[in-house]
Amino acid sequence: MPLKFAVMVSGSGTDLQSILDSPAKQNMLCVISSKEGAYALERARRADVPAVVIQKKDFASQEAFDEAILNTLRQYDADFVVLAGYLHILGEKLVQTYENRIINIHPSLIPSFCGMGYYGLKVHEGVLDYGCKVTGATVHFVDAGADTGPIIWQEPVRVHADDTPQSLQQRVLETEHVILPRIVGLMMDGKIKVCGRKVIIEGEE
Repeated sequence: MPLKFAVMVSGSGTDLQSILDSPAKQNMLCVISSKEGAYALERARRADVPAVVIQKKDFASQEAFDEAILNTLRQYDADFVVLAGYLHILGEKLVQTYENRIINIHPSLIPSFCGMGYYGLKVHEGVLDYGCKVTGATVHFVDAGADTGPIIWQEPVRVHADDTPQSLQQRVLETEHVILPRIVGLMMDGKIKVCGRKVIIEGEE
């Protein structure tokens, strides 16, 4: 039986929309937003997916914040979690409870231009400032660090000579919208296994 999942978001939710527009949508249990007013909540409501808001500022500690998220994931009986533009670092208990069952998408080829401080346009500004010829998108498992978990999939994107951070961001985002639903589908079907830092995808060479 396919696994079911929750999606966690912080912003407009274009990555969320890519999943909602894919066959994986049927196994999406709920959307958790880190803030009120995120357009991702409207996307979820339009797709008839339950949506809840859990804001870090409403809790006295990281542990209490994590427990609220865990309670929601337990309520919906989520098998795994997809971070789709979620901007908070998850706490130890949450990561341990869902070890190798939380995936994230990042707009660069990890380990380049990732970690603390690299989000949004800052990633693409870094790529252009360094003079990179290739960037891309990475789907990876979440561990206790920032963008340091085992890599599941990477897709390259060519950097053009006339790129701006905005134009590069848009092309990388288009790539994210292709690879994220695909990896979510593979997770649903139990075709992704972790061996140390290596990730094995059933059927892939």
